[in-house]
Amino acid sequence: MAAGRIPLVDYLVLDEEPHLEANECRNCRARFFDRRNACARCSGTDFCRVPLTREGEVRAFTIVSMAAPGVPVPFVSAIVDCDGTSVRGNLLGVEPSPEHVRTGMKVQLTTYSMGTDRLGVEGIGYGFEPIAGPGHP
Repeated sequence: MAAGRIPLVDYLVLDEEPHLEANECRNCRARFFDRRNACARCSGTDFCRVPLTREGEVRAFTIVSMAAPGVPVPFVSAIVDCDGTSVRGNLLGVEPSPEHVRTGMKVQLTTYSMGTDRLGVEGIGYGFEPIAGPGHP
């Protein structure tokens, strides 16, 4: 097997500009990350894959202080609104404290290495990082 990169989840697309994709109901436009036999909103059965915007806004968050062994804590787990689609992910590059995270915070998708196995295959995860710049502390 040749060395390469694989995404942690099948809805993370690793290309020049990594992004997430959702399954969208062709009838009502509801979006889901997992495979569906029928839409939970309208019972439609026809879906297509759609790319999500890489930018979003934090709608809710929690600071996790206890996790499985080997998982460094604390960290920030958030629900991010990506142009109407709710995405769960960790916030990266931000101090895990209420003084540094807020709802309404503008964030963008980022990827990171989760490690490389003995065959040289690198696992890639995703999260969101604050958008820096004017109006974005």
